[in-house]
Amino acid sequence: MSGHSKWATIKHKKGALDAKRGKIFTRLIKEISMAAKSGGDPDMNPRLRTAILAAKSENMPADNIKRAIQRGTGELPGLTYEEFVLEGYGPAAWHCSPKSRPTIAIAR
Repeated sequence: MSGHSKWATIKHKKGALDAKRGKIFTRLIKEISMAAKSGGDPDMNPRLRTAILAAKSENMPADNIKRAIQRGTGELPGLTYEEFVLEGYGPAAWHCSPKSRPTIAIAR
């Protein structure tokens, strides 16, 4: 026996797994919100449909998907993300950020 409780082992494993899932969910929520700006109907918006399928494949709860769509269409208040493309002599950079000015300055 290792001398530690079984709960401590479970707690550490669950904490690591929750952090990993949270990071994935955040990325997917940003994508769903950005896609919903073009229209909140998945049947008419292929980008939103693809984002929802990706979220469902990662076992994201339906409530989270619904809230992300509502936040993207403006029905719910919250953080809004802006898309912008930076072009220069190298390859174009695409970025999604809640605050475009500081991000643009950093990217330059």
